[in-house]
Amino acid sequence: MKEHLVIGTRGSRLALKQTEMVVKALSLAFPGLNCSVRVISTRGDRDLEMSLSGQLTKGLFTQEIEAELLDGRIDMAVHSLKDLPVECSQGICIGAYLKRAPVQEAWIGPAPLERMPAGSIIGTSSPRRIAQLQRACPSLHTKPIRGNVETRIAKLRAGEFDGILMACAGMLRLGLEDQITERIPTSTIVPAPGQAAIAVHRRENDLETDLLLSAINHQDTEREVVTERTILSALGGGCAIPLGCYCHYSGQDKRYTVQAFHAGSNGAEAVYLEECFSEDDYEQSIRQIVRKLKREATL
Repeated sequence: MKEHLVIGTRGSRLALKQTEMVVKALSLAFPGLNCSVRVISTRGDRDLEMSLSGQLTKGLFTQEIEAELLDGRIDMAVHSLKDLPVECSQGICIGAYLKRAPVQEAWIGPAPLERMPAGSIIGTSSPRRIAQLQRACPSLHTKPIRGNVETRIAKLRAGEFDGILMACAGMLRLGLEDQITERIPTSTIVPAPGQAAIAVHRRENDLETDLLLSAINHQDTEREVVTERTILSALGGGCAIPLGCYCHYSGQDKRYTVQAFHAGSNGAEAVYLEECFSEDDYEQSIRQIVRKLKREATL
């Protein structure tokens, strides 16, 4: 078994913190294992002017890291799962998911979201967040925002926005919980598929690394995010789709609860649904959810 691993990651403080979590999990499982971290710059890190709503966003935060993984310069790569395309690149697979953090959206502003004055400018570049914000608080306006967590908070404090929406998980991992005004219920803004989950890529043919990663994989998180990304894939999968999807798995009674939001197309009404089902009904239930989202979002 390998005694040394090179782990690839983006260079933001959040990415490094998430990589630190993977290193800690591996070290606890394999006390003699030596891990080093290699920081890799991606196109998404360098080009802060690019819109996140277009089709060109596929691989925006992953392409350069995947290239180094395939070349053998790194043994594995740590990602926020919601940044990953639904389909892995050829020769690459997900080897582990760490236990998921809280999935809600974090609202940072001077008052609770529902009490913000009409016309307030909310910072977000996510089509999913924009569509659900318009549904929940139609009097508020949105404006694109880019940058890491600290940069976005700095822009808010500088007065560029009246409030911002971000994933709660990133704020918590960076120790910024005191900056959160409120956690938005998932029934108000459904999270992105895979939100709050950390995924670790490996080469498909690297069985030694597979053995290491299987020891830190959190199976309930895997069940949840695979369900979410299966639905995303069936709907055409990608960041440009204004889709929210959150699955909660209860191991005690082996039941799934899925919340989903689709903004619709061609002027169709937005769709929100919540479905509960057992493991025995899994495949049939997923097909029914996809059919409902496809049908009602195009009526």
